[in-house]
Amino acid sequence: MRATPSMFEEISITFKPSTFTKPARMAALDRIGHHVRTVSFNMLHTPETFLPPLVDPMTGAEQAFVYSPQAHRPSTLIGQVKEPKYGSWEMTDLLIKQYPPLFHAATNIPSFIHAFSLLPCLAHFKVSCPGQDDCQRYRRSAIDYALRSLRIAVETAPLEVLDTISLLPIHPGALLYLQPLLGFGNSPRASRRWAQIRRLIIQMDGFPFEQSNRSEHLKILHSYLGYFSPHLTRLRFRWEGDKGPSPFTLDQEPCLQPSDSPSEKPGLRPLNFARLRYMELENATMDSTQVSAFISRHRRAFSEFNFEDVTLRTGTWGDALAPLSRIAGNDSRKQKQQQVMDVPVVLSPANLEPRVMESILQDQQRAECSGTQLAMSRWLSKGRSAVAANKGKELFWSSGEHMKEFLMTSVFPWR
Repeated sequence: MRATPSMFEEISITFKPSTFTKPARMAALDRIGHHVRTVSFNMLHTPETFLPPLVDPMTGAEQAFVYSPQAHRPSTLIGQVKEPKYGSWEMTDLLIKQYPPLFHAATNIPSFIHAFSLLPCLAHFKVSCPGQDDCQRYRRSAIDYALRSLRIAVETAPLEVLDTISLLPIHPGALLYLQPLLGFGNSPRASRRWAQIRRLIIQMDGFPFEQSNRSEHLKILHSYLGYFSPHLTRLRFRWEGDKGPSPFTLDQEPCLQPSDSPSEKPGLRPLNFARLRYMELENATMDSTQVSAFISRHRRAFSEFNFEDVTLRTGTWGDALAPLSRIAGNDSRKQKQQQVMDVPVVLSPANLEPRVMESILQDQQRAECSGTQLAMSRWLSKGRSAVAANKGKELFWSSGEHMKEFLMTSVFPWR
């Protein structure tokens, strides 16, 4: 039995060491890849995904590792010998011995590119990296390397119809490796590929953002949204767990305001979503001034926005939504406006004599029995010749004086 193409419109991938390297799996993806419209990439945070420090086996000293992505593997054996995967043969040997196979699969960028090249009709790309503990937030993880490989694969593969990205959920540091232009290993196609995105959905793990030493994640989030701001038409953001600040107004967030120190860098620039039609923010805390400023800045583009489970630190919702009243106008003035409409007036005969009405009804019944219709003009011209009837019609309808005289002298008392 042959499977229908609709069965393969959405597929889910749970990343493992052999996900993109097993030949049978890649052959199957090659057969169904042109039917796929949505891909969900799942990678759960576990103790195996977090990487320990590299230790020199001879001295016991910690070794520093600087990763340089290799998007293309050398085709010849000589090239592979001259260009080790991790910079040097000593570091490559150390990583192979101390890091798990999942790390080496996450850094195999050519396998990611090959897999996504088999999905030419991909329109919606979902990434899910749940399960990160707070104590592991600043530790190196194999998931971060996999996210970097994913970004390079999306930029390199021919994904011409990709227009939606969903990050459900991700840890705060993930956006550092998904940065469109500032990420490691960017390709010349990066700007054109990310400019295709029209819909963006982000669900991020909450963290205590009030502390100044943890505001770097917010700056990365601001930079990430800033790149997509000129192109997005739909944007949804939700904090998972604890409430977080509004990612759309981080330039007004108190913890990110520059200090008076001369060496302090200038503050963040406001985000301007020029084409945004729909916005949704959930499980956040902000000030009424932030809400009103955001609405005022996007009043010409918005068609709908939704603040779900949003708490105001200062001000009221009346102050926050005040720009809507100014846009809609003064309600009291609208209530005083008079509604004017054209009402048709139809003259109707009244107080008809019974004998006249009886005659009209009898003629109408005879006309219905014979299959013809009896108009008022025919009833008025009854008993006359055809020529006289036609002449009477012309005089009746063509002259206003005839009409007035008829109404004054007719048996019909008109009101």
